[in-house]
Amino acid sequence: MRRSTTTALALSAAGAVLTLTGCAGHAEPAGTSASSSTPAQRGGSMPSAPAPLSSAQLSHRLLTESDLGEGYTRKPEAPRRNDDVAVIGCLALEKLGSDSATGASLDFRRKAKASFTYTGSSSSEVSEELYSDNAAKLSKGISKVFDAMLSCPSYQVASGSTVVDMGTEKSTAPDLGDEQWSHLLTFSAGGQRSVVKQTAIRTGNILVLISGSPGLVDAHVGEALSKVRSAE
Repeated sequence: MRRSTTTALALSAAGAVLTLTGCAGHAEPAGTSASSSTPAQRGGSMPSAPAPLSSAQLSHRLLTESDLGEGYTRKPEAPRRNDDVAVIGCLALEKLGSDSATGASLDFRRKAKASFTYTGSSSSEVSEELYSDNAAKLSKGISKVFDAMLSCPSYQVASGSTVVDMGTEKSTAPDLGDEQWSHLLTFSAGGQRSVVKQTAIRTGNILVLISGSPGLVDAHVGEALSKVRSAE
């Protein structure tokens, strides 16, 4: 198996694992206690949270080949697979709902995605996903996923006849945005091993998720956040 094929498998598996958030994306913050009062109840006006951006607005904030530089080619969106996906050996991920693992992205209200191949010294990949929803919902949903994955240093993901050995290790997230999450995922299948880094940054009601070769993720996560903010 060529390295580029192995990397593609790793990214595909990473997306499958992260989509175990069907229920996590719908978590709502706790309501106001009976003993407290809201501004509206005190006679003032209730400040409204910014409305989620549309998918079209998010698409305009995605990185492009011109943003990334020479050597990057955008990949066409892969068709959705219908293989059954199962998590083996990680109860926390199983509890998030393995039936959701066949999806293509996290279950937030608005989303946009782009994936690129980098043909520099070797074939590598990087993908960007943007989500928009209530800020508390984004925070709770992505925290639940990262916490679940980090609770299992090793487990397996089975998709069809393919079984991928997974390893998860916490990584230092850049001090960007309002909240940050980052980890390294190690994939082993067919005698090949690949490492994917995933870094998530929340800024207001937008979540930026960058996945791919660790060096490419580190190189472009700040740029991705800057483009999201410059369009505000």
